[in-house]
Amino acid sequence: MSTQAPTFTQPLQSVVALEGSAATFEAQVSGSPVPEVSWFRDGQVLSAAALPGVQISFSDGRAVLRIPAVTAAHSGRFSVRATNGAGQATSTAELLVTAETVPPSFIQRLQSSTVRQGSQVRLDVRVTGIPAPVVKFYREGAEIQSSTDFRIIQDGDLHSLLIAEAFPEDSGTYSVTATNSSGRATSTAELLVQGKNCSSLKQRPFQASAMMAMQIEGAELAHKTPPRVPPKPTSKSPTQLSLVAKVTGGRQQSPSPVRHVKAPTPTPVRWVESGRG
Repeated sequence: MSTQAPTFTQPLQSVVALEGSAATFEAQVSGSPVPEVSWFRDGQVLSAAALPGVQISFSDGRAVLRIPAVTAAHSGRFSVRATNGAGQATSTAELLVTAETVPPSFIQRLQSSTVRQGSQVRLDVRVTGIPAPVVKFYREGAEIQSSTDFRIIQDGDLHSLLIAEAFPEDSGTYSVTATNSSGRATSTAELLVQGKNCSSLKQRPFQASAMMAMQIEGAELAHKTPPRVPPKPTSKSPTQLSLVAKVTGGRQQSPSPVRHVKAPTPTPVRWVESGRG
């Protein structure tokens, strides 16, 4: 069996807590064999006996230290150390206990975006407040529950919604609320997921215009429909003849042929002498 030194895949994050509220430190650690975990405060080993009320647990690589009701005396530097036969690793963070409350405030708000179908989407916000605000994500007013398709993760003051594979039906208005005892803040943005055929649809008007231009410019070519030719008449009616006469009336006509008729030969006159008396 191979060995692997401990590594913190999710280190501790510093906590600002209102006096009398709960404070929680969490870390995710991996290693083979499974590491042993120890906690320290200001360099001193921490235990339930040394810090009454503290709750410490370690399961499936997740190390948790929780103080149900903090006081100013709990402020300090907290560390968790993971150790196995291959080595050790340490993660450290601060706990600040204050009597002052601060309403939530977004130092990084949601940003509207347009993505292609099948893309991974990440919506991030950074929010501050004392006590630490409770952050929730919504789509079209409906709260989003963390799942395989829609993961909600936190890294200190960074809260993120991860959409593993976006589809057009995921488009809409997304919002985030951050709430604590001093107030509430909201950030909203639009997400547009374009279908796979959107690019071809956008190009269709250009292609159609180009094709129309080709047909117009080359109208006399094969794209042009040949004109319809009426059939030739088999006989000419008087009406058709008159129409032809009208059409040809303006043209110069050849003179009609002249028929030369030979005059009849005169009959010879016979002179008859009259009788003498």
